[in-house]
Amino acid sequence: MAHDEAVHDCSDLTSAALSGESVSDCAADTFGGVGYEEATRPSEGAVRTSSASSPGITIRPMREADAARVLAIYQAGLDTGNASFETTAPTWNHFDQGKRRRLRYVAVDPDTDHVVGWIAASRVSNRSVYAGVVEHSIYVDPSCRGRGIGRDLLNAFIDASETAGVWTIQTGIFPENGPSLLLHQACGFRVVGTRERIGRHHGVWRDVLFLERRMRDDPP
Repeated sequence: MAHDEAVHDCSDLTSAALSGESVSDCAADTFGGVGYEEATRPSEGAVRTSSASSPGITIRPMREADAARVLAIYQAGLDTGNASFETTAPTWNHFDQGKRRRLRYVAVDPDTDHVVGWIAASRVSNRSVYAGVVEHSIYVDPSCRGRGIGRDLLNAFIDASETAGVWTIQTGIFPENGPSLLLHQACGFRVVGTRERIGRHHGVWRDVLFLERRMRDDPP
């Protein structure tokens, strides 16, 4: 991914190579009998305001009104050739159905509410044993990379996911995508292994590095 401090789509890098794009349905998982979607519902306010890494940027929950910008940023990432096996961004309906509604955030200019990056999660399985395991996708507007926005998005997502009871976040990154790999390792992800020649991209076999991050404390 160009300067992708977070321009990659893990859901189709890790899962789609085996069974097609990873698109979860939106039925509620359960944590001790509490519906997942209810347990992870964020406030409508910002979850993270300006910081030293990306001053002038606010992280807030994603809204349907953000759809056009989210998909445009998604497509810009795909166009780099190192973000995903996919080549075309999905429709909003497809995106909305495949990503957890309560674990998706955008980075915005607080003065204009202009979206400059996003992060979202999908679950990896319908089985209850994997209820606390998600895959995430994170993309930053090409014109805004190098400002620490990816780091702020990822850290905000990590905090929110742990509050929601997620115990493992997993992702896949092309080995050629060095900036994204460094970002994730800096945020506590570790490389579990390499999936060699797992899929073809523009006629070329590609490897995928599989990474995961465990929550800071053991889940209850």
